[in-house]
Amino acid sequence: MRVLSQAIGLGLAVGSASFAAHAEITLLKADPQPGDPLSRLNFTVGGSIRPQFNDMSGDGDKGSYKRNGYDGGTRFRFSADYYLFDDISWVGYYELGVNIPALFNWDDHYAQGANNTSRRMLYTGFQSKTWGKMTFGQQNSVYYDVVGVKTDAWDYDMVAQAPGNGINGDYDGSYRSRKMLKYKNTFGDADIYASYLFDDNEYLPGNGLRYKRKGGGSLGVDYHLTNDLTWGTAWNYTRADMRNPGTEDSKNWNQNIYGTALSWTPGQWTLSFGGGYYQNFLTTKKVDVHNYFAGNAWGIEYFAGYTIPVGQYAVKSVMPYFMGDRLQYVNDRNYQRIDNGVGVSFKLDYGFRVDYEHVFTSSTDNLGDMNLVRLRYDF
Repeated sequence: MRVLSQAIGLGLAVGSASFAAHAEITLLKADPQPGDPLSRLNFTVGGSIRPQFNDMSGDGDKGSYKRNGYDGGTRFRFSADYYLFDDISWVGYYELGVNIPALFNWDDHYAQGANNTSRRMLYTGFQSKTWGKMTFGQQNSVYYDVVGVKTDAWDYDMVAQAPGNGINGDYDGSYRSRKMLKYKNTFGDADIYASYLFDDNEYLPGNGLRYKRKGGGSLGVDYHLTNDLTWGTAWNYTRADMRNPGTEDSKNWNQNIYGTALSWTPGQWTLSFGGGYYQNFLTTKKVDVHNYFAGNAWGIEYFAGYTIPVGQYAVKSVMPYFMGDRLQYVNDRNYQRIDNGVGVSFKLDYGFRVDYEHVFTSSTDNLGDMNLVRLRYDF
C-alpha cells in the first residue's frame, strides 16, 4: 500500500510540474503554408491518471485488490487532424489504457492476469463542416454517444445501462465498439448518428463458449431543445453467434438495445436521466448457448449535482451530488439491482480532482454498500 501511494504521489507531482493546466496539450498547431505539408497538421495529447479505492461492506469483496488501491481507468490520448482541402480534414485518434499497478507488478493492487495496457480506442476518417464526420475503427458507439454518456457522470456508475452489462461492450456494439463505421452530421438543432458494425473476431468470455459478432448497426439522434437541455434517443442491433466448440452446438442471436436520455445543465446544476430496454442482450449467467442471453430486461440511471465555485485554497469548485440506478430482468433470470447514493467531487488547481461516494445497494445477490474514493489528474 505504501509503495502504491508513494508511486502515485510521485507521478502526480511530476505531472503537476510539467503541465500548467488540465487541457489537451497541442504539440503541433496547423498553420497551412505553401510547400510545407507539416504545417497542415494539428497534433494533441492528453490523459487522465486515476488511482481508486473501493470498499464494499460485508464479505462481497473480502480480500479484493480494490480495497488496497487499484487503477480506476488511467488512459492517454493522441489526436491528429490534417487539413486536406476546402473544409475537409483527415482525422485520427488513439486512446491507450494503462494499468499502472500491473505495469509495475504491485502485488494485491490489480486482478491476476490483467493486461498492463489495453487499446481503448483507435480510429481514423474524414470530417467536414458541410458533409459531417465519417470514421472507422474502435470508437464510442452511437448508443453511448447519444444515451450512455449522459448518465456516465459519477464513478460507481453504468451498472444499469447497456454499455456496462452486455457480454463485452467492445464486441457487442454497445460501448467502445470494434470494427465500426460511424457517421455524424448536424442538421439544425439535431445531431444525427448512424453506424455499421462489421463482422468481428470471436470473443472468449472465459467459460468455454465463444461469442462472435456477425454484423449490426445503430441509429441515434441528439436533439438540442435549448442551449442547456439535450434529449438523445438511440437503437443498436447486433447479429451474433454463440458457440460451444466442445459440442459444436451453436445459436444465432438478434440483440437489440433501445435507449433515451436527457441532460440538463441550468446554471450550476447538472441533471441527467436515462433508460433503456435490452432484448437478448443481458446475460443469464448460464453456460448454455441456447439460454445465454435474457430475452428482455431494462435499466434506468439518474444524477443530480450542484457546482459550488470556491476559487481559493487550491480548490476551484465543489460539487455534491445524488445518483442512482435500477436494473431489472423481465424474464430468463430472477434478478434486480437498485443503487442510490451521495457523493462529492472536489476540483482542484492544475487538473487534480478528488471524488468520494457512498452507495446503498439492494440486489438479489445481496451486494454490500460501497465506499469509493477516486483521485484524478487530468491533462
